[in-house]
Amino acid sequence: MGEKIVITGGAGFIGSALAWRLNAEGEEDILIVDSLGAGEKWENLSGLRFSDYQEKDDFLDRVRDRDLPGSLETIFHFGACSSTTETDTRYLVRNNFEYSKILARYALDSGVRFIYASSAATYGDGSRGYRDRETELGRLRPLNRYGFSKHLFDLYAHRRGWLEKITGLKFFNVYGPNEYHKGSMRSMVCKGYEQIKHRGRIALFQSHRDGWRDGEQERDFIYIKDALEMVLFIYRDPGLSGIFNIGSGKARTWNDLGEALFDALEAEKQIVYVSMPPEIRATYQYHTEAEMTRLRRAGYDRPVTPLEEGVRDYVTNYLIPGYHLAGTD
Repeated sequence: MGEKIVITGGAGFIGSALAWRLNAEGEEDILIVDSLGAGEKWENLSGLRFSDYQEKDDFLDRVRDRDLPGSLETIFHFGACSSTTETDTRYLVRNNFEYSKILARYALDSGVRFIYASSAATYGDGSRGYRDRETELGRLRPLNRYGFSKHLFDLYAHRRGWLEKITGLKFFNVYGPNEYHKGSMRSMVCKGYEQIKHRGRIALFQSHRDGWRDGEQERDFIYIKDALEMVLFIYRDPGLSGIFNIGSGKARTWNDLGEALFDALEAEKQIVYVSMPPEIRATYQYHTEAEMTRLRRAGYDRPVTPLEEGVRDYVTNYLIPGYHLAGTD
C-alpha cells in the first residue's frame, strides 16, 4: 500500500508535530520529506510512525517524474527556509516559492489535496490588518525577505485561481515541543527557559519606536497543540480552501511571555532589556494579532489555550523533562 499523506518539512517543528498528531488518530501511511543535514532534526522523527522518509531533492525529482503513489490523497507542504533573518533572497525564493509552485501544480494536476504553510510575516507591520482574505493579498507589504518569499506564493496562487482549490495557512508565533533544532529561530519560550535555567533571568529587546515600552511589543502566540487542532480541522473538511490564519486571535506582550515563564518555573522574575540589533530594527514587527473570524465561521469552535497555560504545559511536561512531542503519547 502506498502513502496517503506527504508532509514536507516533516522532521521540522510543525511538520513532525503534525505527524505525531496524525499518528494519534491511527494514520501511519505517511511519507516524511525533509533535508536532515548534520543537525538534530532527525531526533524529531524518533518515536513517529511513518511508511517512508525521503530527502527533499529526491522527492522533487519524483514529483517532476510524476512518480508519486496513486494512493496519495494530501500533501502538507510545510517545508521551507523559515529564518526571518536570512539575507540570501535567491535562496529563499528557490526554497519557498519555486518549490511550492512545483508541488502545487502537481497536486492540482493529480487531484491531490494541497495544504501549505504561509506565514504571519506576510502581513508586514500590520498597518494593513491581519485579515485572511485573498482579495487583500495585494495590499500587504512584508518587512523581510522571508515574508516576501512566502507572500510571493500566496499572490501567485491567488492570481491563477489556485486558492479556490488549495489551502494556505498563515501561522503566527507558534511555540512548543520539537523546535529544539531551530537554533536562533526557536520560540522565546524555549530560549527564555534556557536563559532562566542558566542565568536566572531573561533578556528581551528594548523598544526602538516611540510609544512602545521595552518588552511591550506584541505577538500572537499560539501553542503548537492548538495550531495542530486548527490544521486538522481544515484537513478534515475538503471543502475548505483559500487562506486561513492559524493564531490565537489575541496579542500578548513579550513581558507577558517572560512572566509566564517565571511563573511556570516558580522562579523570581528578573527581566533585562537589551538593545535590538541594528540590522533588524527596520523590519521588526511591533504588533501581530490574527483575525480568526474566517476559521470560526467555518465551524472551528475549540477554545485557544491561554498563553500562561500553554507555557506551563510546555515547560513542565516537555522542557524540564527533556521530552520531544514525537516521543510522548
